[in-house]
Amino acid sequence: MISNLKGRHLRRNRRLTDGRDLRVFYMIGTMGIGGAESQVVLRAKELRARGVDSRVLLLFDGGPFEAFLQDAGVPVVHLRFRTISTAGWRRALLCDIAAFCRLVRLLRQARPHVLHAHLFHSYAIGVPAGKLAGVPLVVAGRHTPLMITGRGLLTSLIDRAANHMADHIVPVSQSIADELSSRFRVHHKISVIHNGLPPAAFLPHSPAPLETEFPIVVCVSRLQPLKGHRYLLDAAALLELRGLRCTIVLIGDGPERGNLEKQAEQLGIDVRFPGFRTDVHAWLARADIMAHPTLAEALGNCIMEAMAAGLPTVSTRVGGVPELLEENRGLLVPPADAAALADAIQRLLTDHVLAKRLGASAQAWAVDHLTSDRLVDRYLSTYARLIPQKFATDLNIPIGHRARR
Repeated sequence: MISNLKGRHLRRNRRLTDGRDLRVFYMIGTMGIGGAESQVVLRAKELRARGVDSRVLLLFDGGPFEAFLQDAGVPVVHLRFRTISTAGWRRALLCDIAAFCRLVRLLRQARPHVLHAHLFHSYAIGVPAGKLAGVPLVVAGRHTPLMITGRGLLTSLIDRAANHMADHIVPVSQSIADELSSRFRVHHKISVIHNGLPPAAFLPHSPAPLETEFPIVVCVSRLQPLKGHRYLLDAAALLELRGLRCTIVLIGDGPERGNLEKQAEQLGIDVRFPGFRTDVHAWLARADIMAHPTLAEALGNCIMEAMAAGLPTVSTRVGGVPELLEENRGLLVPPADAAALADAIQRLLTDHVLAKRLGASAQAWAVDHLTSDRLVDRYLSTYARLIPQKFATDLNIPIGHRARR
């Protein structure tokens, strides 16, 4: 009997390793515009293209990225959780309890091999639901530094419980992995996997139409205080005092836009606000350099896109950014330091040999490390490595003995 179970178990492991019969459910709050959301779309689509049964579970609402999943044939399930602000707290609580029960029932019926929950709300809800439903591998995907998610005692307690309850944790940078290990002592179940980029990011693109006689410095990120745009505008003003006038292009939108428009007017500098764009690659092709003045960052998808385009980049030395730009792939400056940012921008705009060398080095590294194929290979190998361990435990098969075979 045990011998037959082992044989079926090993055959099943081989099918999981190459993706056959594998079912992977991704969970996230919405399909709004964001780095984590774009990565879920990319992975779900690529896994589906390889024949893996991938699906996306949305806690709250849909969003503009949902259309990309539908076009790729990836099923999307709306779980209809609610927030306290959308109704009275009693009604919202009852709705969320009902949604949680639906989630557990769905997982028990669909029987995914992997439930991979992204961002705080998803792993706070998805990890216990996955454990209750008996999902073999429940993963917490970490995209945000703890300085952002760890605010407040209740949030910290929930974060700690979810990380300890999860079978495995996949942060997008070593920086986040180090934070998790230090605070929660979970180093034994962490695998760092950087984000990836779709094939289109590595192709040449026609430049976006933008009339200016000055060098163009592009910044791609949501317009919010944490992204540090105000320091980039201060740096542009410093450069103008030095006789180096630039056109600053801020791709994105958000609550800080009004303040930034006022700041640009007061400083008398040339700043363009195209808003949210789906043609980011065209704007990167039009720019001379990328600047990313963020005050906190898990990794930086916009930096990855600039690297793939061969665009020389200057960014703040925060979070996982050095993992992308160190070793002569870009320039790093301290956060909240407009003078240092201005110096780095001036260096790239005036030393064309350096700018070209950094851009080429970054592009070569991106091709080797950040493609969607490499991303999916790493996730599949991680799932395959961990799922058999779970099955082996359930079947009372010694892990060490199975590994030697």
